[in-house]
Amino acid sequence: MNEPEQRSAGGYRLEEDGRGGVTLHLEGPIGVSDSAGLIKRLDRSLTPQAGGTVAVDLGRVTYLDDYGVLLLSEIKMSTLQKKADFYLQNISHEISKTLSMYNFDTLGRSESFRKPKRANVLTRLGEATMRQAAEAKYMISFLGSVCFALLHVCLHPRSLRRDETYTCMQKTGVDALPIVGMISFLMGLIMAFMSSVQLQQFGANIYVASLVSLAMTRELGPIMTAIIVAGRSGSAFAAEIGTMKISEEVDALFTMGFDPTRFLVTPKIIASVIVVPLLTIFSDIFAIMGGLIVGVFTLDLTANAYIAQTIKTLDLFDVLLGFCKSAVFAVLIAWIGCLRGFRVRGGAASVGEATTSAVVSGIFLIILFNSIFSVILRYWE
Repeated sequence: MNEPEQRSAGGYRLEEDGRGGVTLHLEGPIGVSDSAGLIKRLDRSLTPQAGGTVAVDLGRVTYLDDYGVLLLSEIKMSTLQKKADFYLQNISHEISKTLSMYNFDTLGRSESFRKPKRANVLTRLGEATMRQAAEAKYMISFLGSVCFALLHVCLHPRSLRRDETYTCMQKTGVDALPIVGMISFLMGLIMAFMSSVQLQQFGANIYVASLVSLAMTRELGPIMTAIIVAGRSGSAFAAEIGTMKISEEVDALFTMGFDPTRFLVTPKIIASVIVVPLLTIFSDIFAIMGGLIVGVFTLDLTANAYIAQTIKTLDLFDVLLGFCKSAVFAVLIAWIGCLRGFRVRGGAASVGEATTSAVVSGIFLIILFNSIFSVILRYWE
């Protein structure tokens, strides 16, 4: 009968039984100062055979920390990769507690893939309903908070952050003027060109001015301006407040005694209400200029005739209607942008989702309220 072969080294001792089985006797403390060297030496000396066994005797181990668990994990994974069996011997109570903290028993265990059970239609419908109900509750609560903040500013004008309001007015209004002017100019040019194709057949070229001016001042001017502002400023509001939310700056404001709604939301809403109607006026002017270009160079109209027809078509009510629509749209854009910012949870991905949601929700609210205005005016006029 073959006698077992024994080899020893600092911190461990290997014992082979000649039948493919290896017993590793670890000794002394196994921590951060011992694990790295043991891993290198055992990588060279411990060579389990396929179908064999590797037993690790922990009876003489006096201390084991997370680095020691890492050493045992390397031995176990190396053994299992070579199709050999692995088990531990003589585990003390303290070492067993340490191993259980790191779920050592489940290491390397192959778990069969289980397809997650899909909830039924009623369950998903109920979850979606509860989420929407919670969202609606928060929206109503936030709307009330904004109303109280605006009322406080009206009663105490000095509490308004004027510098922040001026900054928001510049970013929302002045910085958006080039893109609003360019898009409105092209809109007026396109409407004039497309309508002229039909009106020329009846010799009604002059009514191109009426169509462009009326369509822009009553409908397209406020809507296009609001959509551009929602894409630029609504998303910026959501991103700014969302970033402050995940960096806990909003919580810091609340801790210092500031009302976050009054401090962050009020300047943005007031700035939007002031500049968006003015942007709409500029949008109408640029659109009429675009139609004027088509009228002069394509329809053989004079500039005086085109402008006179525009003035004849429009009245003060049309201009004020677009002006008031823009003010309502401005409140909706700033409100929904700030709301999405305050709803941010988690990390940077949540900020991106809030930004996208602010733009989509803002455009939806713009179209919805414009439809409401159209129905009201239909029965009013």
